[in-house]
Amino acid sequence: MRKSLLAGLAATGLLWGGQASADMAAAEKWIDSEFQPSALSRADQLKEMEWFINAAEPFRGMEINVLSETIPTHSYESEVLTKAFEEITGIKVNHQLLGEGEVVQAVQTQMQTRRNLYDGYINDSDLIGTHSRLQLAYNLSDQMAGDWKATTNPMLDLEDFMGISFTTGPDGKLYQLPDQQFANLYWFRKDWFDRKDLQDRFKEIYGYDLGVPVNWSAYEDIAEFFSVHVKEIDGVRVYGHMDYGKRAPDLGWRMTDAWLSMAGAGSTGEPNGVPIDEWGIRMEAGSCNPAGASVTRGGATNGPAAVYAIRKWDEWLRAYAPPGAASYDFYQSLPALSQGNVAQQIFWYTAFTASMVAPKSEGNNTVDDSGKPLWRMAPSPHGPYWQEGQKVGYQDAGSWTFLKSTPSDRAQAAWLYAQFVVSKTVDVKKSHVGLTFIRDTTVQHESFTERAPNLGGLVEFYRSPDRVRWSPTGINVPDYPKLAQLWWQQIGDVNSGAFTPQEAMDRLAGEMDTIMARMQRADESSNVYGGCGPRLNEEKDPSEWLGRPDGPKAKLANEKPKGETIAYDEIIKRWQ
Repeated sequence: MRKSLLAGLAATGLLWGGQASADMAAAEKWIDSEFQPSALSRADQLKEMEWFINAAEPFRGMEINVLSETIPTHSYESEVLTKAFEEITGIKVNHQLLGEGEVVQAVQTQMQTRRNLYDGYINDSDLIGTHSRLQLAYNLSDQMAGDWKATTNPMLDLEDFMGISFTTGPDGKLYQLPDQQFANLYWFRKDWFDRKDLQDRFKEIYGYDLGVPVNWSAYEDIAEFFSVHVKEIDGVRVYGHMDYGKRAPDLGWRMTDAWLSMAGAGSTGEPNGVPIDEWGIRMEAGSCNPAGASVTRGGATNGPAAVYAIRKWDEWLRAYAPPGAASYDFYQSLPALSQGNVAQQIFWYTAFTASMVAPKSEGNNTVDDSGKPLWRMAPSPHGPYWQEGQKVGYQDAGSWTFLKSTPSDRAQAAWLYAQFVVSKTVDVKKSHVGLTFIRDTTVQHESFTERAPNLGGLVEFYRSPDRVRWSPTGINVPDYPKLAQLWWQQIGDVNSGAFTPQEAMDRLAGEMDTIMARMQRADESSNVYGGCGPRLNEEKDPSEWLGRPDGPKAKLANEKPKGETIAYDEIIKRWQ
């Protein structure tokens, strides 16, 4: 076996002497045993691994620490790719997995203390407004062209990354490198929706066809239909909706992840509304200075559309979701669909596709006996305040971020690991495990053409132009860690009944403005945000802002127009 490995390496011209030959032998072992299929030929995979071996030489023997949230993609990196990277490069990586809230907290703590807690983070691109303002993260564009040129993979191919625009600051510089991304889409049981008896019954009650909901009115009707009228399918009690409401940080992200803009709060403009974004924060076109979240300052966080959005979340959770859903968190609610008792979910993250295509033998009741999904994914419906040209949904882009408080040698070793786990050599295989596409060459790979019928529309979505219309939090948010932590507490008070949606959003908008006022003072006195910190508008009577073409939307007389649906096949045609 050893002889055949060496012969193969000699044939490719990559056989070195001493330790290096062992590295290339390790590379060949991993390429043949794990990194298939790949977007690269075997020869190009070996070429890319040869570059990693050479670039890693100054860091051989180093042990570094990186942190990410817990999803299947990162579990694969932590459990498999760290071993491969160490055997090939000689750099040991401790890749720790924690909840998303703990990752954000660690990033914030390192930024505040300037102490090196981790050498690299897979940190959501939602922080792009933070990193570009505070300048506490390494500017990757400048580093790749300068001090890190020798540790930047010439085969990295940034243009191949689908979400690279999400990690680019308003200055045009790249601050983060995508590692995984997933969208929030609509999920539904196509096998139930296709049943003639249910189609006829739905049309008799609601007067239009059962199909993929285009607006929230239709979603609500379908939720009511399955929870109240159908109630039971094949002897199982069924429900028309799934969501979560546990008082925890991920409840806040449930809302900042474009929920308000899907209802119609905010302005037109993609990837994020201008001047009002999906958080309801106002920032004028051409400016880098947020002007406020409250309606009194021209924002929309507590405007009619945002209050409507929160009210519907609360109503649907109480009326149409399975018992106990209100106490679920992000990690509990989405896999709960595999029980097979829910008809649809308006806000479903494609990161959970991997668990939703598990076989029936593993307790997944949403696939048939051959493993084909009984469900499909489609675009999420929009609320009555939504207008054509507005943001259509959220996409999470977990991206490699390196803070300047990390010594350059440790940051470069982590940068090498980051490039390794997103390299074309490994990305197709990694994507088959986690199903969180980042590269166009990966999603276009023939292996995903073959697998597409088993993935419920995921491949079709990521091969379509729509894939960039779902976008992360934008640059209006000046300091994500400081502001994001305000959301879940206020939303939790709605779920508990302590405050009405209007009261909770008034409190939230007021607290956001208070925090942004502190940022403004810090920026004006010490240039903390590089001159791009908030500059809040003076407060005015809400009537001076509501209904203005560039302002928060006024309350609609009718917040439930007639339901509208579309056939799933029409969506697939559009995606193709």
